[in-house]
Amino acid sequence: MPNKTRIVIVGIGGVGGYFGGLLSKKYTGENDVEVVFVARGEHLKEIQNKGLTVIKGNESFVTKPYFATDDYSKIGVADYIIICTKSYDLKQTIEKLKPLINHSTILLPLLNGVSASDEILEILPHANVLKGCAFIVSKIKSPGIIENSGNIQKLSFGMDGPLSEAVLYLKDLMFDAGIDVTVSDKISTAIWEKFIFISPTATATSYFDSTIGKVLEENLETVLKLIEEVKNLALTKGVTISDDISGKTLNTMKSMPYEVTSSMHRDYLNQKPQTEVESLTGYIVREAEKLGIAAPAYQKMYEGLLKKGSL
Repeated sequence: MPNKTRIVIVGIGGVGGYFGGLLSKKYTGENDVEVVFVARGEHLKEIQNKGLTVIKGNESFVTKPYFATDDYSKIGVADYIIICTKSYDLKQTIEKLKPLINHSTILLPLLNGVSASDEILEILPHANVLKGCAFIVSKIKSPGIIENSGNIQKLSFGMDGPLSEAVLYLKDLMFDAGIDVTVSDKISTAIWEKFIFISPTATATSYFDSTIGKVLEENLETVLKLIEEVKNLALTKGVTISDDISGKTLNTMKSMPYEVTSSMHRDYLNQKPQTEVESLTGYIVREAEKLGIAAPAYQKMYEGLLKKGSL
């Protein structure tokens, strides 16, 4: 391994802020690992001035990364780049990251869909791109402050195939920083099992404009249909998933605090110009159509969400 390992976290929101915060807390001030944050606006200013505050339950810590910036040209070549932007920002982010990437740089997208790695490889066909997913309920509470409000904060990454020494080293760095991390040589299973949870959750909370607790109370049948449709898509694509994935997914939803919602629903509530509807809802409609399978519940909600977004 090189003398100094440079880990760049792009997007210091709920996911990047929590996991990046743990990495920064562990390694900033150490000689062999540099943790760099890429953030924007007021959030970046607060991090540069006061550090990043990470709150989890009754505990919190403040950490200042080795370097925090919004200027990609000041970072230099990275060993690892962990991408935690929203899916609709991915393409422009990859363009900006080009100067940070050489033949040995490893990219790890932790986005909410299942297509991020393929999208990166379309732009950078020779890049070393892992697949990954994070299970966490976390958000920016205010500039410079990340709040993790859930009871689960796990990260999985890897490839569908043998794992290199550099991939295993990243896992060790994360583990030593206190991250609940697993690596897998069959990562598509983990990513799709998360997607079978996150896509119906985001779609239903956004469509019904409700918290997860209320959606389960009032529209359970619909949620079950969504779970079946996305599960059916995974199986049609040849992805291996647990036999009891539908029950497991429903239990995960039920274990979430009643008042929690999805980041996609929050974007609708805040009338953001862009949401993750294409990667979390539209993707299923398009893929089902391509493969000739039915997804009527998704079709109906996708059309409804597109109308809602254009109001």
